Amino acid sequence: MKDELFQRIQDSFARQGFMNTLKARLANVTEGQVSIAASISEFVSQQHGFAHAGIAFSIGDSAAGYSALTLFDPEVEVVTAEMKVNLVSPAKGQSLLAVGKVIKPGRRLCVVTADVFAIDKGEQKLIAVMQGTMVPVGYRG
Repeated sequence: MKDELFQRIQDSFARQGFMNTLKARLANVTEGQVSIAASISEFVSQQHGFAHAGIAFSIGDSAAGYSALTLFDPEVEVVTAEMKVNLVSPAKGQSLLAVGKVIKPGRRLCVVTADVFAIDKGEQKLIAVMQGTMVPVGYRG
């Protein structure tokens, strides 16, 4: 089951052109929780040298969405209905890690969160907190 779940999420993730553009990768997949990592480089930085908030939001949104997807049947996909982000610290370091979690699963709506961390010399620092709602598509119930 675990390998099946990982493969299903990996197959969907591989079809995301934007995640490929960001060179993001799946770091962990379990039922109700997905982590996505991405390197911080000059291509995703802002003018002060930190990772741009856009990459933090993007990998956080995807991690949260895939955490929801782990709880739905294989023929169902999810889309983001809304997502709020609080940027709590500059994203300084070598990489980012977004940890998405399901807070409240549902048949029509799924409430999710994502914490995004900057990894700097092996130390994790929380840089963004997100909360949103995912909606299943392809649902026939």
